[in-house]
Amino acid sequence: MCGYFTDRVASNIHDPLLVRAIVLRAGDTTLGFVVCDVIDVPVEVVAAAKARIQQLTGVPPQNVLISATHTHTGPSIVGALGTPKEEKYGQDTAPRIADAFAMALQRLQPAQVAMAAGDCTGEVHNRRWHMKDGSVRMNPGYENPDKVRPAGPTDPQLGLMIVRTPQRQPIAVFANLALHYVGVGGSKEHSWISADYFAEFGKALQRCAGAEFTTILANGCQGNINNCDFTKPGRSSPHPYAQIERVANVVAAEAWKVWNTLREEDFRSDVTLDARLATVRFKARTATSEELAKAREQLAGEAKPADMEWAYARELVLLSELPAEWDVPVHALRVGDLGIVGLHGEVFCEIGLDVKARSPFRQTMVVGLANGSAGYIATDKAMDEGSYETRLCRHVRAPKGTGQLWADTAVKLLGEMK
Repeated sequence: MCGYFTDRVASNIHDPLLVRAIVLRAGDTTLGFVVCDVIDVPVEVVAAAKARIQQLTGVPPQNVLISATHTHTGPSIVGALGTPKEEKYGQDTAPRIADAFAMALQRLQPAQVAMAAGDCTGEVHNRRWHMKDGSVRMNPGYENPDKVRPAGPTDPQLGLMIVRTPQRQPIAVFANLALHYVGVGGSKEHSWISADYFAEFGKALQRCAGAEFTTILANGCQGNINNCDFTKPGRSSPHPYAQIERVANVVAAEAWKVWNTLREEDFRSDVTLDARLATVRFKARTATSEELAKAREQLAGEAKPADMEWAYARELVLLSELPAEWDVPVHALRVGDLGIVGLHGEVFCEIGLDVKARSPFRQTMVVGLANGSAGYIATDKAMDEGSYETRLCRHVRAPKGTGQLWADTAVKLLGEMK
């Protein structure tokens, strides 16, 4: 399983991992929104899935947004730090993504769409803190007397796209919230497969509505956001999944509340669908020759996979074997007055807030880990401050200016569709 510094092998399954798909059609345009319960959907899996979707249905790749929830208790579809990649898992996932899309397409029925936005302020917290010694630290610890203030904002907006029949029966909900994941802490269930709170949200929202329908919770710009309120003591949990269930209930309750504030005229069947997909050049940071030589010297000694410095030395050697420049996608889609942006990584929330502030649409969602991932995309300010999300490794390679470039590109694409 992927998501921590050291390798973990699953010992049990708590709940299943799913591919969830929503397909919309208006006139000659068909859009698809697909979310997978994995830490990331690698670019080769995205490409294979989209090619298969086009082969099966004729829908072009730019009209399909594929993203990951970012659960840290799923198989290592990608390799990171001490966890090796499970090669076959991605190969098996691609056709299932295409199948989910094709099944959703087969189930098309007359529908109405509305959008809404809730507020989950109490459940999202910036995990980077300024410390008394002048440093910035990720996850400084609950009630740590040496912490001063958060090093950035949060984006508490819960975006919702609600799809129902003309008879007012729910068909699907596509939700969007910038929250890294919730997780099970240090319990033995660390090694149990789970879709985390993303799946529990769907169960809770269906309980609220008293109906079964497709529920998707797509992650947002969560690179510096988690569920830990370090200004208070850590929560005690009656069982390992209590926090996952609690957060899911809070988010679902907020979704149900704002859903019920909608007016009948907010639901429309005459919506415009559109999509744009652009590529921008990603010029990755690389280690200097001195850093690489030091890393190789460190690796020449005893293997210490549990040691953080040894793990980072290994990362520098591994990334030296990878390409240093490639193209990444920036995706934008339109559903009526709703703009949806897909950004290709674990993007800091400031970048998503910037896109929303400059978007020409009445409401905008920003989906992270979209169509693959280039890893952490920090702000230029955070790059100067340092800490985990900026330390060079295979999933931290973005140079300064990346977030601004992506945001500018996304806003341009939104403007073209508006």
